[in-house]
Amino acid sequence: MSSWTRRAVSALPAAALGAVAVALCGCVAGPAFVAPQGPRSTRYTAAPLSALAGSGAGVSLDAALPLPPQWWSMLRAPMLDATIQAALSGNRGLAAARSRLAQAQELIGVAQAPLYPHVDLDGSAGRVKYGAAFLGPQKLPPFTFYSVGPSVSYAFDFAGKVRRSIEQQRALWRSQQAQLQAAALALSGNVAMQALVAASARSQIDTLQAVLNDDRRNLKLVQDAFAAGSGTRVDILNAQSQLTTDQTLLPPLHRQLSLATDALALLVGRSPGQWTMPAFRLEQFHLPSQLPLVLPSELAHRRPDIQAAEARLHASTAAVGVASANLYPQISLSANASFESTALGALFNAGGIGAGLTAGLTAPLFDHGALRARQRAAIDEMHAALADYQQAVLSAFRQVADALQGLDHDQELLASERSALTTSAQNLDLTRQSYTAGESGVLQVLDAQRQNQQARLGLVRAQAQRLQDAVQLLLALGGRLPLPPAPAGAIAGTGA
Repeated sequence: MSSWTRRAVSALPAAALGAVAVALCGCVAGPAFVAPQGPRSTRYTAAPLSALAGSGAGVSLDAALPLPPQWWSMLRAPMLDATIQAALSGNRGLAAARSRLAQAQELIGVAQAPLYPHVDLDGSAGRVKYGAAFLGPQKLPPFTFYSVGPSVSYAFDFAGKVRRSIEQQRALWRSQQAQLQAAALALSGNVAMQALVAASARSQIDTLQAVLNDDRRNLKLVQDAFAAGSGTRVDILNAQSQLTTDQTLLPPLHRQLSLATDALALLVGRSPGQWTMPAFRLEQFHLPSQLPLVLPSELAHRRPDIQAAEARLHASTAAVGVASANLYPQISLSANASFESTALGALFNAGGIGAGLTAGLTAPLFDHGALRARQRAAIDEMHAALADYQQAVLSAFRQVADALQGLDHDQELLASERSALTTSAQNLDLTRQSYTAGESGVLQVLDAQRQNQQARLGLVRAQAQRLQDAVQLLLALGGRLPLPPAPAGAIAGTGA
């Protein structure tokens, strides 16, 4: 700073202005965040769950039973556990969520920086030539100048803009943290669901293979009857038609198994050609006799998606404070010290030291309503975030209710399918004996076999559906997963 500028700056007004700013530092603009009240509902469904409430065979609910951190451990399927752990370590979407969480953490430091003085090192050099009228009759020849030294600036946060910005960024960090947990929970659930799809397809394929063996047995039975003179060619054609019709059921199941395999490869972070899926089967999954049930009043505190929505509401509330603080005057202080000289060799002489202190006040006067509009926009966003939070809570309640009702109906369906299988198997055996004795026709045998086939496939589907609904219930109850550390190069690497 030049000598005439230093003489123009008075330290007394700057100190007085700074004292006023310090006195006002306790003020914070905008509304304070208040966490939304928890839901007052005491149950998830309007009608009672008859099958789950019973004490007979099947699955019952126990509100006192804790949900383990690794919810899938309740299924007691080692291959599923290994696959989910591989997905938590290698999934690219989860790696992206980790990086966004780290980014949010760094942005907190960025928001905190204005709390402290800002120090720079300034250096300049130049050549100046003033006009003849600048100093009147005294003519100043052209000269070269050099200057180097530190400068310090500080903006007083008397309206709380910086503090509300920090609050906003911390809330966004908590939101990213909850979103990471929600992504991990959803990932583990997707792995489990795809594993059950594969297990169901494989079990249905095994069942169909047994059905095809029965078809061949029926065909042999009809051919023997025809050879003995008690059958007709129409009977043979009917049996062959049944065999070829049942064979058409296999390709869709093989396709379903292939799609589940490819989906699991993507979830674990591999390409389908680089990963071999474990041979999941329904009998490897063991559903416990009792499942946990989180009370409605606790659900909002467990589900990471609800926690993320609450953190976003907190961030939106803080954003209203930031927009409100912009309506207040901005007060700042700045100071600098420098070595100044017209000769580079004499730059660091003590006689060339200069210093300055400046106080600044900036207050909005007219901006065509832009600041007020930003404040109203922030308030609107806060209201939207509150509605999003309420919607997240309602969606969570609906997911739990859907899973509970599905599981309740699954138990009824499973009992019916088992009864149908027992009856159809007995009917098929008696019909074959009757056909051998010449007391019934081949169509009765084929009809009895068709009923038995439907019952066998129906039982497999019912078992798979009950497992899937149990998984949906455990996911809907939420919880924080113990995440493994992020592997080095998780995003850049492609894996083997």
